[in-house]
Amino acid sequence: MHEWALADGIVRTALDYAQREGAKKLLAIQVVLGELQDVNAEIVEFAMKELLKGTIGEGAEIEFIEEEAVFKCRDCGHEWKLKEVKGSFDERIKEDIHFIPEVVHAFLACPKCGSRDFEVVQGRGVYISGIKIEKEGEA
Repeated sequence: MHEWALADGIVRTALDYAQREGAKKLLAIQVVLGELQDVNAEIVEFAMKELLKGTIGEGAEIEFIEEEAVFKCRDCGHEWKLKEVKGSFDERIKEDIHFIPEVVHAFLACPKCGSRDFEVVQGRGVYISGIKIEKEGEA
């Protein structure tokens, strides 16, 4: 499952960071979930908790920040949000975008001028935005 692979990458990265920093405990992980990725946060959180068991990260606080998808047309400069046009997507299109967000250009066009030449300003991908650790000697 896609979410488990994402969770595995997040956990490995956080644990690697904690180890490099000499942490005795990984206290918290903050993760940004881009709306365009359409990731199920509950599954990612469950997977992360399972993967953290038996490590210095067991019991760590997991926080998700949902980042709204915003696009900007390169032709007319108009900005719009995914939620403004998402209702026109069927389940197949949503799934295609979930697995390969770059295909959004095949399904979206600028609502103002109709151009498919636009950039994703924000809301794409999944990334760690914060890690909190406790080092030896800290309380």
